[in-house]
Amino acid sequence: MKFTNSISILIIVITLFSCKNGNDRADGYGNFEATEITISAENNGKLLIFNAEEGQTLAKGIFVGLIDTIPLSLKREQLVNSKTVISSKSRGVLSQISVLNAQLKTAKLNKTRAENLLKDNAGTQKQVDDITGQIDVIKQQIRSVETQNYPVVNELKSIDIQILQIEDQILKSKILNPVTGTVLVQYAEENEVTSFGKPLYKIADLSTMQLRVYVSETQLSELKIGQDVTIKIDAQDTMKSFKGTLTWVAAEAEFTPKIIQTKEERVALVYAVKIDVVNDGSLKIGMPAEMWLDSQ
Repeated sequence: MKFTNSISILIIVITLFSCKNGNDRADGYGNFEATEITISAENNGKLLIFNAEEGQTLAKGIFVGLIDTIPLSLKREQLVNSKTVISSKSRGVLSQISVLNAQLKTAKLNKTRAENLLKDNAGTQKQVDDITGQIDVIKQQIRSVETQNYPVVNELKSIDIQILQIEDQILKSKILNPVTGTVLVQYAEENEVTSFGKPLYKIADLSTMQLRVYVSETQLSELKIGQDVTIKIDAQDTMKSFKGTLTWVAAEAEFTPKIIQTKEERVALVYAVKIDVVNDGSLKIGMPAEMWLDSQ
């Protein structure tokens, strides 16, 4: 009799458990995504070194590759030599200005002396006027020489700018990884000739994945930024659970994507939300998952 009762209780428990699983549904469905960044070449030339392989984890700022800089270095050397030649011309003009400035200084002293002599009735007004005229001539000569030097100065400035541009290109020939992440796709190989803007590799930070879930308007009242939720993915024998944090809720509704099922199947407009989930290595981009507002 006891055995029969035990079997009956067991059947009831199993039936209740089965009914519960049949009625329980997730509060949202979506797919995992990550911010993918495509790293492109910033210069033209042969890829002398390239160390970015698919699946490899790269730290921020690490050296990844090098584009041939010999043509740029030769061009920079040519500009430096041109600057030296032009600078020699400028120095000649500047030396003329120095001589004229010395003459101007002497003329001003002579004018002061002549004015003092005139005050003491030991000089004449003509002497003062002659020196004043001499000063005006020297000033005109200085302006004339400076005018001749303007094109030289401008040319030197232009060469300096070109040198800075070349140095910037040389610096950008060194490929440094901009963000910590995992290489998703490798587009280039060592010894290939690359060009400006050509993709080299794609990288994404997979340490924390974002689950994009679509929910109905009636569910919005249950969601808030910073809220903890449970995320479940398919595993071999059962569902595997993760803890997630709600980080974003769309401000506008959109039509239900074809690949997404929501809690209310007939809802035409839904809102997208994003949930950050720490990746233990099992989460992949595009992987489907479920959101549960209450741990089941």
